[in-house]
Amino acid sequence: MTEAPGIAAVAHVIQLSVAPVFLLSGLGAMLMVMTNRLARVVDRARVLEAKLSVDTPTPAPIHAELSTLARRAKLVSGAITLCTVTSLLVCAVIATLFLGDFIAFDVSLVVAMLFLASMATFFVALVLFLREILLAAGSLHIGHPQIGP
Repeated sequence: MTEAPGIAAVAHVIQLSVAPVFLLSGLGAMLMVMTNRLARVVDRARVLEAKLSVDTPTPAPIHAELSTLARRAKLVSGAITLCTVTSLLVCAVIATLFLGDFIAFDVSLVVAMLFLASMATFFVALVLFLREILLAAGSLHIGHPQIGP
């Protein structure tokens, strides 16, 4: 029994789409890590804002930490946005591969441009994420201020 030409073509396109699908899995994992970091920033900010509302004697350190947390939240939010755009671009690569096969159109340039755009957005997302991690590490104070580290 021989395979129909249509089934062979679909099977070939699915083979081409496997790598971008694995990339989507990795992006999903990165999005989960980033959203967890954002949630921790938000939780910490809520704790600090609650401390401010109960007549704190020295609010300046709390305001400084809240300012740092706000910058961290913006960086992580930007990274999440760019990772989401990256995922959408990878989905567009997969859809373009399928459409190109079914309409018998050379989509190699479109696929290449979409893939390059997805890598560029992912690169910037990782840079923002790294900046947030460095900001978090730089603002970390371990030990009691009077005792020292």
